[in-house]
Amino acid sequence: MSSNTIQEVNGSPRIILSEPTGSTVEVLLHGGQVVSWKNEKRQEMLFMSTKAIFKPPKSIRGGIPVCFPQFSHFGTLEQHGFARNRLWSVDDSPSPLPPINNQSGVDLILKSTDEDLKTWPHRFELRLRVSLSAGKLTLIPRVRNTDNKAFSFTFALCNYLSVSDISEVRVEGLETLDYFDNLMQRERYTEQADAITFDGEIDRVYLSTPTKIAIIDHEKKRTFELRKDGMPDAAVWNPWEKGAKAVSDLGDEDYKSMLRVDSAALEIPIVLKPLEEWRGRQELSAVFSSYCSGQLDPRKVVFGFH
Repeated sequence: MSSNTIQEVNGSPRIILSEPTGSTVEVLLHGGQVVSWKNEKRQEMLFMSTKAIFKPPKSIRGGIPVCFPQFSHFGTLEQHGFARNRLWSVDDSPSPLPPINNQSGVDLILKSTDEDLKTWPHRFELRLRVSLSAGKLTLIPRVRNTDNKAFSFTFALCNYLSVSDISEVRVEGLETLDYFDNLMQRERYTEQADAITFDGEIDRVYLSTPTKIAIIDHEKKRTFELRKDGMPDAAVWNPWEKGAKAVSDLGDEDYKSMLRVDSAALEIPIVLKPLEEWRGRQELSAVFSSYCSGQLDPRKVVFGFH
């Protein structure tokens, strides 16, 4: 039986979703942020920093933060925008999406406040649907322009994935693509490798990416599949040893067990006229895989998506 419950943790309400096979998701109203996704074996799929701060208005290092109305430093606002630092509400009228009813999910909403208008002078409604099914976590973000003039924004869902050992992980699906390298003053390069592997710090935004990206964890024999729509770019980040020590809310050794692969709309900002709505979609699934390096072609593997 699917169910939703609300709990208070550190003074912050969180919604717990569960579905019949035993998997669960926890979503904070602070930031509209998914902070846990456990599979039917109660294994945690998402990374959470050992030094994460769960006190508003500080954003939380881990899970799936929502970055709006800007992602990264591209823009004049605070890095990654303000949506991840605000208190969201449960959305009782998610139209035009159908009601969730008996499925395990929740609809959240964030509306612009007078305070937000001082830093970003546009009225908006940001909605997020989080839904859980066996082996799959789906997020549907939507932005509606409730202002009387057009505005543009960039957006990302930052997926902190839990991995066994970053040096044993490879990412497939981004070969031959152009990317901005944030470690090289956002210079534009073309990916030459047949898969992305990790032996040092990486901070890149891949452009015009396919709808499907595979993150293969050899040691855990687990493959994450990220499918996305409406968010054409994908950011890949791991701070490595030196970078981790420079991040105050990240443990020195945390970089070994995390990888961020984000769904993003960055290179070309989304433009909305008054009353227009943008909609994105992201599906994360995790499957058991016993593939050796180089044997996984994401285009030929059936992941059980419907």
